Amino acid sequence: MATPAEWSQFRGGPTRQGSDQPSTITPANVSTLPTLSTAWHADIGSVISSPAVVGGVVYVGANQSLYAFPTICSIEPSCEPLWTGPTAGGIPSSLAVAGGIAYVGSLDHKLYAFDAAGTQGCSGTPKLCTPLWTAETGNGVNSSPVVAGGRVYVGSDDHKLYAFDAAGVTNCGGVPKTCAALWTALTGDLVYSTPAVSGGVVYVGSDDGNLSAFDAAGVTGCAGTPTTCAPLWSAPTGAFASASPAVTNGVVYMGSNGGLKAYDAGGAINCTGSPKVCAPLWSAATGPFFASPAVDGGVVYVSAFDRKLYAFDATGTSGCSGMPKVCGPLWTAVISSAVDAISISSPVVTNGLVFAGTGYGDHFVRAFDATGVTNCGGTPKVCTPLGTVTPPALSARRRRWPATTSTLAPTDSDSRRSVSRSRPSAHSTPSVHSAPSTPGRRVGRWRPARPGR
Repeated sequence: MATPAEWSQFRGGPTRQGSDQPSTITPANVSTLPTLSTAWHADIGSVISSPAVVGGVVYVGANQSLYAFPTICSIEPSCEPLWTGPTAGGIPSSLAVAGGIAYVGSLDHKLYAFDAAGTQGCSGTPKLCTPLWTAETGNGVNSSPVVAGGRVYVGSDDHKLYAFDAAGVTNCGGVPKTCAALWTALTGDLVYSTPAVSGGVVYVGSDDGNLSAFDAAGVTGCAGTPTTCAPLWSAPTGAFASASPAVTNGVVYMGSNGGLKAYDAGGAINCTGSPKVCAPLWSAATGPFFASPAVDGGVVYVSAFDRKLYAFDATGTSGCSGMPKVCGPLWTAVISSAVDAISISSPVVTNGLVFAGTGYGDHFVRAFDATGVTNCGGTPKVCTPLGTVTPPALSARRRRWPATTSTLAPTDSDSRRSVSRSRPSAHSTPSVHSAPSTPGRRVGRWRPARPGR
């Protein structure tokens, strides 16, 4: 088995572009995907988050534990963890691994930091690890942490974005060690969105419908003790901004139930007022979605609830016109024809291929030509898959939602039905290391019950 490339954080890294370094799957052999078999598996219960792959180890959260497995198991097909880190709540968010530390959020209102090597604070057979440090938030953590510039950033259901010292030193103390935030920022609703960091700025969405940009250092726009920060700029997206932004080449791409929008990352073009509010450089209509965009090779890819994959010109030129500028897709693809399927998985791009998955009745991962050439044709252009992976059948136990999922009562002011504080996950993202998946979000004005981000 080939050694997997590394994928240390949700969407691959701090900028959340969702594009990967070369893997063993290429356009030349992608047609053999249906013949792939499971190399190994581990029965760890309900898995909502996407795995992180670093240094020959796969890290993944499930139910109330963080698990670390070898990428290549000596005992197959079943694999035992190298170590396990228990938490006091479910883990809907995806891992971040940086500087020898594995960070994960939990529904118990905490961010956990474990020794990624499974040494410090670890003992016993099977090996159990206690955290190097923990940090309290005001509510459950569905957002996935991002590590950049010596800080770890994460959103919480208490409507806040938090910044902590990644090393667990500043604002940290006690036994067991706990950390207070370096700074926080209040938004108008739940922060399911996973932050992206680029150029000294943190970008994050909120269920209040806004994309907000904050000074990553916690200086500009920040004051008080404890330190709280106001946004450098914000942008209304027109719907719940639960997806994770992607940042590249000075542009922030943000998806929501209102479609895809591109903003000037510097907060200058199309931005006015005090406090500063930004309008998009361009926008594109898609089906509703809360999956995160992938950006690679000058193309932005998004998957939507209408079971389609959309590809747009990242520069907002080809297929774009009008004022304000609106873009049509370079090409689209039907990810699934099953009427009960929903595409809640974020696409991933590698080796000239774009992978997208579906769930809820159709559990497939499909690969398309990222350039929109092979298996593509017609006007408007439509593409068909180059290859398809059918994951192993799920056991009844694996299909169950985590016990931590709680259902809210409908209200007169908000016509949600059977709404849940932890939604079906789109947080699990397709990667070339494992099959795609991603975070779930609200449809219309109700949330499908799901495990979370």
